[in-house]
Amino acid sequence: MSGIGDEAAVGGLCSVHIPRSGRNLLERAWEGPGIEQPDADLPRVGRFPAVQPGQPAIERLSPTSTLVGYRGPTACAAAGITYRQLDYWARTGLLEPSVRSAYPANTQRLYSFRDILLLKIVKRLLDAGVSLQNIRVAVTHLQSAEVADLAGLTLMSDGATVYECTSPQQVVDLLKGGQGVFGIAVGAVSEELETALGRLHAERTDTGETLLGHDPEDELAQRRNRAG
Repeated sequence: MSGIGDEAAVGGLCSVHIPRSGRNLLERAWEGPGIEQPDADLPRVGRFPAVQPGQPAIERLSPTSTLVGYRGPTACAAAGITYRQLDYWARTGLLEPSVRSAYPANTQRLYSFRDILLLKIVKRLLDAGVSLQNIRVAVTHLQSAEVADLAGLTLMSDGATVYECTSPQQVVDLLKGGQGVFGIAVGAVSEELETALGRLHAERTDTGETLLGHDPEDELAQRRNRAG
């Protein structure tokens, strides 16, 4: 399924049927070294991960840092979606960028690592046939969770309902009930995304500095070309 997700919603609201600690699960809120410094009056461009101003060179920003944001095209590339999907989901409130929206006019959206992680999850749920209505409920809960908490989740779906599991036993119990037929290990998706974003350009949320992606394979190819 590859649409923008504006198909007619089917099925009931997203629900979770596995108890956890006496609560329904639905209660869980779903640069490298040696770089010369540019002149003060010129735009700042750094390597990614970039060294934080005033900090030792060994302290660098990771793709998951709250000081790192990603523009729309980068978010699309990392999440595997089209810009049309990204724009539609933002305009309809399904998933708006948490760092910077497109308002006021002529400003570019800026997405956080968690935003893009949720974009990837939305894409996979849509591909699995989950209705947009159920996805909206799931996203609402997931947006309030920290990235570290999201990494411990497994989302299961039977194509109509989304279930949140936080332990292997819950996954097993769900499968025994014959309900979950599609699973998303959020931790694995997060690791995959962190690697992908480390190779793409980003922007510092506090200074607006451009952070250049770091692709080890590209650097190796350049060294081979120079050696040849």
